[in-house]
Amino acid sequence: MSQKVKGAAIGIDLGTTYSCAAVWMNRKNRVEVVPNEQGNKITPSYVAFIDSVILVGEGAKNQIARNPTNTVFAISKF
Repeated sequence: MSQKVKGAAIGIDLGTTYSCAAVWMNRKNRVEVVPNEQGNKITPSYVAFIDSVILVGEGAKNQIARNPTNTVFAISKF
């Protein structure tokens, strides 16, 4: 007996340079890429820590020259 799955599923690609998320929309029978706050379909894989603030993506990448010690990027598993 087969059952039809309802709802959505999310997939996340955590890449070394860029990351991306997409949602399978069962009602629409397609995948939709989730845009970031700037409307881009990919987000730089950067995280920065400034005092009690955590920046992710574009914001973290844009401040790396001012805060290289507290910015994480290009991490990969060996």
